[in-house]
Amino acid sequence: MQNVDFDLLKIILAAGSILVLASIVGSVLAWRYSPDGTNATIENLNDRIRSWWIMVLFLSLAMLGGRTGVSLLFMICSFAALREFLTLTNAARADHWSLVAAFFVVLPIQYYTIWIGWYGLFSIFIPVYVFLLLPIVSALRGETRNYLIRVAEVQWALMICVFCASHVPALLSLHLRNFEGRNVLLIAFLVVVVQLSDVLQYVWGKLIGKHKIAPNLSPSKTVEGFIGGSLSATAVGAALWWMTPFTILEAALMAFIITLLGFFGGLVMSAIKRDRGIKDWGHAIAGHGGFIDRLDSVVFSAPIFFHLTRYFWSV
Repeated sequence: MQNVDFDLLKIILAAGSILVLASIVGSVLAWRYSPDGTNATIENLNDRIRSWWIMVLFLSLAMLGGRTGVSLLFMICSFAALREFLTLTNAARADHWSLVAAFFVVLPIQYYTIWIGWYGLFSIFIPVYVFLLLPIVSALRGETRNYLIRVAEVQWALMICVFCASHVPALLSLHLRNFEGRNVLLIAFLVVVVQLSDVLQYVWGKLIGKHKIAPNLSPSKTVEGFIGGSLSATAVGAALWWMTPFTILEAALMAFIITLLGFFGGLVMSAIKRDRGIKDWGHAIAGHGGFIDRLDSVVFSAPIFFHLTRYFWSV
């Protein structure tokens, strides 16, 4: 455990060092080009940096707290993300008890099964039991208008915001060869690679991006940014092989897979936002939007990362 704490502290210190450098750069840019706070781009950049400080702090404390800390943090994030998602749905008064069950029954049970390491129920609770039983609650109210749409939206919200997100703390329950007691580093690997991929795709896109990859979904994403960011994040993942049960090549492959899934997850969530006519899921995180805006890449990559790791590296 001491080795894990030391390795985890190295990752936290590295993240803190990057944020210190970013804060200095942001302060210099604000001093030179936005002394009165009127440059929207620079102000947004500094808002993002300040938000990253808070997010890194909470994630670091959660990982140092082990399974309980990580499970609690992601349960709170799932609750906030579910609330953001469901505010944009066609939920009616007839769905009141379904929504109550989603927030105060389904969500706690899902994270409880992770906390006690009950893989058998964790993996099927929402996609099987909740998928079949929750629509009954709404059907019993007798309101048929938009019933299929309402039920599908609640199901999708639970899958994305709760089921997929819960795979992050579920990494702590895996029993991996020659990796006992070090699973928290898998969470660090997943989050660092996926989030860095988002940042690097943005940077590469700003530097050399010319061809829009999906202009109707996300105008800021470019082919050049996607390729440059994905390859850069894959290289970072390979360099972080020492904190995983993977070899260098395996770490690179896993990093590439979760980077791709994170990118496509962002596109899917952007499609939903465009369908609803909004720019961000919320305004809870300054410069980033809502919780879903920050989690969209992670929730699409976490389940695949979890199951690939479990299938190929578990004992």
